[in-house]
This record gives sequence, C-alpha cells and structure tokens, in this order.
Amino acid sequence: MTRSRSDLVWIPTFAILVAFAVPWPLWGVDRVVAGLPVWIWWHVAWLGLCAALFALFVRSGAWERGMGQRPTAGAAGTAEEITDQAAAEAADREVERR
Repeated sequence: MTRSRSDLVWIPTFAILVAFAVPWPLWGVDRVVAGLPVWIWWHVAWLGLCAALFALFVRSGAWERGMGQRPTAGAAGTAEEITDQAAAEAADREVERR
C-alpha cells in the first residue's frame, strides 16, 4: 500500500507527541502555578494538543486510509446527524424484530 505525502507527515508528528509527553524541559523544576506543579499544567496542555491533532488526523482521512478503508467526505457528520442515524438504525432493528 502506498502512502501519500500528507499521510507520511503524521508519522513524525505523532513521534514528537510521544517524545514530549514526558515533560523533559521541566525535569527537576519545583515551580507551582495556581496551586499545581508546572508539570501538571504541561500534561493538561499536552493532552489538549494531542486531542486537537488527533481530530485533525481523523478529519484528514488518514485514519481511514491507515485502516484500509476509503475515506468518505463528511462520513462522521455532525453530532445531530450521528444521533439521527443511530435512532433510525435502532428503529429499523425494532421493525425487523416484529
């Protein structure tokens, strides 16, 4: 399977996320901000960054390509569309049972 350039960019991106998950620059720092050690704030910010990048990764279609599926435009949809689709599928299953 060949990978596109945009997919190959994600490999070093996630490697950097893993490497800096440990707050190396704060090793041995005892500073406290807002009642919590600075390294706790590092993790809070890092988790936010990871969540944002993973959302971008999924929206780019790289997740589907990595799983061997064809990415579809707007496959996930909005929360309302997903809820409506789940409700429709549940109603269809209920009809099939009867």
